[in-house]
Amino acid sequence: MNITKLNRRLEKHFGGAVSARLDEDRILLSGHLATWAEVIEACSMAATKYSRIHVVNDIRCDEVGEQPMRCPSLRDSALEGQHPDVLIIGGGISGASIARELSKWNLDILLVEKEADLALQASGRNDGEVHPGIDLSTGSLKHHYIRRGNEHMETVCRELGVPFHRVGQYVCFEKASLKPMIAMYCRIRKNRDGISDTELISGEELARREPNLHFAFAISNPSSGCVCPYGLTIAYAENAVQNGARVSLNTAVLGMELKDGNIYSVTTNRGTLYPALVINAAGVFAEDIAAMAGDRFFSIHPRRGTNSILDKKAGAYMHAIASIKEVTRNTMHSKGGGILHTVDDNLLVGPDAVETWEKENTETHRESIDTVFRKQTRTMQKLSRGDIITYFTGVRAPTFEEDFIIEMGRKTGNILHCAGIQSPGLTTAPVVALDIEKMAVEYLSRSRQVTPNEQYDPIRPAPPVLREMSDEERAAFIRQNPDYGVIVCRCEEISRGEILDALRSPICVPTVDGVKKRVRPGMGRCQGGFCSPLVTQMIAEFLGVPPEEVRKSSEEAVITYGKTK
Repeated sequence: MNITKLNRRLEKHFGGAVSARLDEDRILLSGHLATWAEVIEACSMAATKYSRIHVVNDIRCDEVGEQPMRCPSLRDSALEGQHPDVLIIGGGISGASIARELSKWNLDILLVEKEADLALQASGRNDGEVHPGIDLSTGSLKHHYIRRGNEHMETVCRELGVPFHRVGQYVCFEKASLKPMIAMYCRIRKNRDGISDTELISGEELARREPNLHFAFAISNPSSGCVCPYGLTIAYAENAVQNGARVSLNTAVLGMELKDGNIYSVTTNRGTLYPALVINAAGVFAEDIAAMAGDRFFSIHPRRGTNSILDKKAGAYMHAIASIKEVTRNTMHSKGGGILHTVDDNLLVGPDAVETWEKENTETHRESIDTVFRKQTRTMQKLSRGDIITYFTGVRAPTFEEDFIIEMGRKTGNILHCAGIQSPGLTTAPVVALDIEKMAVEYLSRSRQVTPNEQYDPIRPAPPVLREMSDEERAAFIRQNPDYGVIVCRCEEISRGEILDALRSPICVPTVDGVKKRVRPGMGRCQGGFCSPLVTQMIAEFLGVPPEEVRKSSEEAVITYGKTK
């Protein structure tokens, strides 16, 4: 990057309000701007896509208010004085998959997550698509990992007892005149990038496969699939615990002490730790963790995305993943998402992509739903807002270079960054975790002997799912345990036995939402309108407390009782 030329561009565009300087292997931007959109524009001007020279944003912005990290109210000394070999910060798909792979070794592994459950942020707030990698440029870490991740997903899900469906993906085009250009694009992807299953199909063939999709032609990617993102995250973490790792929820990292170029101690709301190695998998807070560690060489610019979930009756409209594609000037990211048939037979529509400075604001805005539906009703006309049963918003954690950061610290010796993880982070997680496992073991082996865990078992027994059983299988389960014959959630056909299984799982989260994420009561059409009181009562009985002490999602999420009128 030519800093002189960059400063000329910044001067011309922002009138001297922003300047850049090269500091070793990072570009520092400073100054003062009025809006967050201007900040994003300035940093994007400085960034080179996929570069290892990262932009660090130190621009003050009038629009940005105070945004302290939300911390749990819990304060105790449960972790005080512990010396884990590996401290993993973050309980999303990255942290959970890393914990599982590291549990192959005789190491004291501690994963800390500030929320009351795993996968409460980006890892539990995405569409669950397993990408084919056709739209990723060579030279990026995303491209490096995508094919291996896609291929490995089947094995991982089988080992962890998580449903994974290769439903296929269709990228649809309205204009037949684009076909020669798109055909050339597919050939390049096949020959150069190894996306071997990609093919161009006619509009007639597309309609034969998916009768509600009507286009001139489409790119077909049969290797695309879907998985439940929070289900996979939880399964990874449970298998890690089964193999000796520890998980501490409601545990926020508050500060670090450095000595001799290394992290000496890590302060949390549950005590001070003394880890040999810290793995930074903190999502939107990865930059903050890097700063605490004296190793801030990148910046995260949060990006909000909204998805709508449609009733299962809409699942019959389409059985794959599809989106309309318009050929325009290349942009840093796309908006409007697509339509995805989930592993639970709902249709999911979205997400969009909206820049935001708020790292933890997951409010859903009407304009986001409107944007997505406006585009995706062009993909499939049968889509209807009337089929929406719920919606959700997540915040992604991209760098300005729009690529992953998988590397040891540049200034601090005992930190390993897994940062900038956004789409296709779910797809790549299984193989990124394998590489981080190797890096961590290599680092620790410099000062100690690291031996394999001879008791390691990659298999996480899948909990029984009665709605997927035959009548004979279900009857057999009920004979063994009558609790499986008591239906608590009628929409999703969830039994009392399945809810008790969730409460007895390796990582018990005895909240209404914790049970919901594990076995789906409240995920159906009524969204818990009928079953939530029953689930609450079961949790209360399990804990031996009054129902009033049961929480929806966290200690702060109190359930209100009493008359409403």
